[in-house]
Amino acid sequence: MATLTERRRFGRTGLMVSPVGFGGAPIGFLETERERVGRTLNTLLDEGMNLIDTAAMYRGSEALIGETVGSRRDEFVLVTKCGTEVPDLAHKAWTPELVSATVDRALRTLKTDRLDVMLLHSCDLETFRKGEALGALIEAKRAGKVRHVGYSGDNETAGEAAQHPEIEVIQTSLNICDQRNASFVLPVCRAHDVGVMVKRPIANAAWKRPEDQPGMYRNYAEEYHRRFGVMGLRLEDFPEADRGAGWGELALRFTLGHEGVSTAIIGTTNPDNALANLRAAAKGALSPASMARLREAFESAPGSSGWTGQT
Repeated sequence: MATLTERRRFGRTGLMVSPVGFGGAPIGFLETERERVGRTLNTLLDEGMNLIDTAAMYRGSEALIGETVGSRRDEFVLVTKCGTEVPDLAHKAWTPELVSATVDRALRTLKTDRLDVMLLHSCDLETFRKGEALGALIEAKRAGKVRHVGYSGDNETAGEAAQHPEIEVIQTSLNICDQRNASFVLPVCRAHDVGVMVKRPIANAAWKRPEDQPGMYRNYAEEYHRRFGVMGLRLEDFPEADRGAGWGELALRFTLGHEGVSTAIIGTTNPDNALANLRAAAKGALSPASMARLREAFESAPGSSGWTGQT
């Protein structure tokens, strides 16, 4: 069984990461108070989590992380993302100028002298192939500002990015309602020894009503909720499911049970929910029978052939 101090190999980066990482989108978009962010992040670090993910576009997320746990910088792997336009930088999306400026901005706001991983934030395939944004990231790596370069996204673009010799990390969607990247992306990452970060590992709580979800997640939640209903899943069909923990624990263990997944990032502003996710991961992967049942439910669902990864 896994433990709260388990570490997984992060591809060829040489880094070792906890199975569950912290996703920094909610603390920015939901304008979370600094004290609550500090309590959540410090609690997670104390309990053994060692990866924090954020992005330039997550409003004040980078600054909140720098302000609350910047003094503990050596205790965690820091991942952020760039390429999309941000209000305080006067450059167009995906230009080398914006990428370079965003790297420097992240160093300042996160109060650090290096970024462990910087990802291109879900650019399309044409932009990725053009190479200008990636080239600027590679230059930042050569300058010692970024240790490892990667890509965040899904489907064909993520699969192609994972084959690029400079890409060492891929962040992609994988959960009980979003399984296509397990076939399209994970095998390529394994073949090229690329570290894998999974976003949306619990499918934005697809078993809940979308209207009960924060606005920032509603589009994803609506599609996942629709898929969940079509898949016809019942918790009682899984013997190892903890009825008290419900679908959240089962979903997270499913995601982490895939070969090659280094870490799954979960965004929350609630310290108790964050700890529950760590403890769920500590129970380890689901049984082969349960993994197979969840895969079959996805593949056999009516219309599932058109269910691609939600970027």
